[in-house]
Amino acid sequence: MKTEVKDILQAVKDGSMSVDDALLKLKTNPYEDIGFAKVDLHRKYMQGQAEVIYGAGKTSEQIIKILDTMLANGEKRILITRLSKESADAIMKIHDISYDEASRVAVLGGNASADGIGRIVVATGGTSDIPVAEEAAKTAEFFKNDVVRLYDVGVAGLHRLLSHKEEIMNASVIIAIAGMEGALASVIGGLADCPVIAVPTSVGYGASFNGLSALLSMLNSCASGVSVVNIDNGFGAGYLASMINHMEVKK
Repeated sequence: MKTEVKDILQAVKDGSMSVDDALLKLKTNPYEDIGFAKVDLHRKYMQGQAEVIYGAGKTSEQIIKILDTMLANGEKRILITRLSKESADAIMKIHDISYDEASRVAVLGGNASADGIGRIVVATGGTSDIPVAEEAAKTAEFFKNDVVRLYDVGVAGLHRLLSHKEEIMNASVIIAIAGMEGALASVIGGLADCPVIAVPTSVGYGASFNGLSALLSMLNSCASGVSVVNIDNGFGAGYLASMINHMEVKK
């Protein structure tokens, strides 16, 4: 997935970039210190994707400065998560971002065509889990994945999930998002032949302990192939699903 480095090496190979220019590009400062933040400029070389801006706790002015820095260093598409509507409105006056209030996700530069090896299915136990699910889905879409949404298919009405067996069987990765007792991940894990990423949500009554009950249920899943991310971490699930959906054979 380190496409940026591959593009540079390919440019050297086909003669459109000199060795010295390639070396200079790779040696460029790995980060830029802008006082309140050190913007990581080499993350795309190390991990295959540029830094994602976590909006919570940052002022709109800080986010704008980070965006300015990333754009000045050649980034064309940037993802912002956990962004409040107030900050989004302020940023829109300076930068052309699209913003989804439900997921609190903003995108600068739009989405690109999907190029993953298959489809990512995002499934939720209930409608209350949709904000976390949309964070996962929009993250996966930003990183060039085809996403299928299956919402409100929890185990309280198992027939709803079973009516989507074709989508489940054809997925390359499934993100199972649920609060309450978090049983959805185990059920899907028992039906699917692909990796399942479980996301516990903080949805539920008192004994759910703000998602802890679902987290423990998912960690104790008896279904093989189920991994778990943190409570309400839709971004982490979407990012991991994208990595799986873009796996390359390493020779």
